[in-house]
Amino acid sequence: MSITQYEVIGKTAVLTLCNGENRQNPAFAAAMLETLKTVEEDKAVRALVITSSDEKNWSQGIDLNWMMGAQQSGKSADIQAFLRDMNTVFGKLLTLPVPVIASITGHAFGNGAMLASCCDFRFMRSDRGYFCYPEVDVNIPFLPSMVKYIRKAVPEHRFNEMALTGRRLTAEEAAADNILMAALPDADATLKAAMEYAATFNKGRSIFGMQKQRMHGHILETMQTEDAALIDASAITA
Repeated sequence: MSITQYEVIGKTAVLTLCNGENRQNPAFAAAMLETLKTVEEDKAVRALVITSSDEKNWSQGIDLNWMMGAQQSGKSADIQAFLRDMNTVFGKLLTLPVPVIASITGHAFGNGAMLASCCDFRFMRSDRGYFCYPEVDVNIPFLPSMVKYIRKAVPEHRFNEMALTGRRLTAEEAAADNILMAALPDADATLKAAMEYAATFNKGRSIFGMQKQRMHGHILETMQTEDAALIDASAITA
């Protein structure tokens, strides 16, 4: 089964996550990096929409079965490489010279919610799925950069609650907090709204990329310093 599918509709690139729960592991990171490189190189693209083909899930976050197996097998270097690659994915989303729009058509948990937080705009279906940072319940603390890019997407009072309780937000709640542009009735309506919004963009890639770099450069610096030190020390679990 493919991990991602890619197509361009008009001037909008569409990246579809198509591996069931879309758990994040080394293969997921590699597929994302390959697709994002394609978007970077296609100068005709003016927006990127990230959606999912699964009926229930957008992304359930880190593939814990893979990670626990790697830990038990003493493959810490594989885990470190995966975390570095995912930081590269997140960093590219934060600085891609086109708007990145999440069409959240199911659950976005943990690193899945992180992926959505790194997008510039978010739409989500309201009939199925939750938005959640459950790290406090799975004993995997946020990397320092995660705190910063969550805060660009989630208001402080809600971030405090979600981070410390692991509470799941409905789409309606997330929309009320302006985490989302809108909550839509179902998956089809969510993707339609995301695509329609993407089509409104025709900004110059140079200025758009510069704006995002200056807005989020401090997050990339944190990835390269604080995150890197923790990853190198394997200090990623409680």
